Amino acid sequence: MFSLEKASDALQGVARKVGAMQRENLGRRDLQMDRKSTSIDLVTEIDRRSDELIVSYLRQEYPDHAILAEESGESGEKSEYRWVIDPVDGTTNYAQGLPIFAVSIALEYRREAVLGIVYAPVTDEMFTAIRGHGAYLNGKRLQVGTKTDLLDCVVATGFPYDVATHPLNNVDYFTAMLPKARAIRRMGSAAYDLACVSSGAFDGFWEMNLSLWDAAAAMLVVKEAGGVVWPFRQDRKISIVAGNETIARQILQVLRGVDRLAEPTPK
Repeated sequence: MFSLEKASDALQGVARKVGAMQRENLGRRDLQMDRKSTSIDLVTEIDRRSDELIVSYLRQEYPDHAILAEESGESGEKSEYRWVIDPVDGTTNYAQGLPIFAVSIALEYRREAVLGIVYAPVTDEMFTAIRGHGAYLNGKRLQVGTKTDLLDCVVATGFPYDVATHPLNNVDYFTAMLPKARAIRRMGSAAYDLACVSSGAFDGFWEMNLSLWDAAAAMLVVKEAGGVVWPFRQDRKISIVAGNETIARQILQVLRGVDRLAEPTPK
């Protein structure tokens, strides 16, 4: 009988093992790095090694489950269960030696997340959630923040790798949000940003152009911590706002105000 609790415990152990390897190699100046589809979208040898450690474990323990991993792609038989993995969310930070990055592991059942793990190796923060059973940080129950006014809030966001050329580069949204919130942070890891919303370290979050592996685990953590995660654009990729319902609604109002200004004036 498949147990989400046992799977969560086991994958937390895998995440810690992967995180220890990442910590040991953080700051290396001889890291092997390649470019992906664009000249500024990096992948390092640590991304690949981390991916291999997680995927090899899953193939051994859950051979009938499908896998979607950022580095190794989609594999395995078609299944109602699918693991969604970002082995290093925050590769640019990692490549620079910056200690803000996370291991993200989610499990979907019939394409809905039922288990989420986000592990920040340097700070040793283990965010976990099982659908219907709440969210936890290192074993302590989580609850999103309770602020009700965006002006009092610290919110987080991010920009696409190809910010200089992408038509949806978040710059207009960012500019509109600056005077509306107390502060905005751009940490460089969407999984960690969202996880911080679940703990109240951030009051809200928005970002566009995310892939499923960036956000699947952390979105479940936010929801299980009592928050909301809402889409705000109909794109092929993931564009979301997150926070408690009141703050998410205020963030959404700012974003939609930008969209209305961008619409062509009727003749």
